[in-house]
Amino acid sequence: MRVQLVVAPHDQSRSWTVLDDDLRVLVPVEAYLAHLTAIGRSPNTVRAYAHDLKDFFTYLRRCDLRWHAIKLEDVGRFIPWLALSDDARRGGSGVVALRASRCSAVTVNRKLAAVSGFYEFHSRHGVTLAESLSAWQRRGQLAGSWKPFLAHLDDNSSPVRKRLIALKTDRHDPRALTEEQVKAIIDACQRLRDRFLFTLLRWSGLRIGEALGLRHEDLNPRRCEVAVRLRANANQARAKTRSRVVPVPPEVLALYSDYLHEEYGAFDSDYVFVNLWGRPAGTAMTYSAVNSLVGRVRTQTGMRFTPHEFRHTYATELLRRGVSAEIVRVLMGHSSVSTTVDTYGHLTADDTRRELQKAGAL
Repeated sequence: MRVQLVVAPHDQSRSWTVLDDDLRVLVPVEAYLAHLTAIGRSPNTVRAYAHDLKDFFTYLRRCDLRWHAIKLEDVGRFIPWLALSDDARRGGSGVVALRASRCSAVTVNRKLAAVSGFYEFHSRHGVTLAESLSAWQRRGQLAGSWKPFLAHLDDNSSPVRKRLIALKTDRHDPRALTEEQVKAIIDACQRLRDRFLFTLLRWSGLRIGEALGLRHEDLNPRRCEVAVRLRANANQARAKTRSRVVPVPPEVLALYSDYLHEEYGAFDSDYVFVNLWGRPAGTAMTYSAVNSLVGRVRTQTGMRFTPHEFRHTYATELLRRGVSAEIVRVLMGHSSVSTTVDTYGHLTADDTRRELQKAGAL
């Protein structure tokens, strides 16, 4: 089996599908992946789910199982199967050695989420496994019989579906950069475009896809604002959530002005970030171009970082400075304030030490 890129001829939009060993489309998988594309899921998400479902259907074929007639325990056996070597998966190994899983617990849970979503999608066509894969549960303290006053207005009071098969994972808080690290990264950039890109990420919390999709009309120097808008982009960059406006310091827009004057020049493009030296010049900057830039800066500074860590740095600092979680939610484009708090409301050892010292406990 293989995962295949699909490009729509009418608008060049990208999606993914799964082919069997005879290079025929797996119809049930294609129906689900096409649905994800139609409702606006990221192409990267669709590609990841395509690989996950390719593994699942490979497992079904090797174990002689029919996808529409399996049971809950068959899905459970998919987890240890993922830990097998390629030879053992093909049935060519007489002894299966005990070994760590080839997939992390987070990856296994993503694969199970893809399988669960796949069966939930097909449940409308009579496939009943979805009801066994998940159950409705109430979140947090509202799971009991007692309900506090105005609980019906609390987002956490609504029941949610929870997968019954999932591995326990250790929580990894997002890594934030120090101001010294941010300065070292920006100082390592030789071009104004690159300095402006990292400075913008630092002071706006934008995702890299949102930055690459910016048009000149989205930057308002007079009000010191940057607008993130949902739209199709030629470089496949995309905003994951709803449109929003983010205030930024005047220094960010001053750097934008310098970049336009000294490097952008006469390029006729709507996009803010374009190829200035690579080919074709003047076209929208791509994810791969950013990856190359990050690789060069990593080599020069000796630091390992990702563009997304600028977003973590922005949100974490706002919460530490006492900005309300609701305001941070809006700035980050999260749909729920619980997402903001759960992701960025963590405390480091230094945070707890400062609070203990402030309280006189140390």
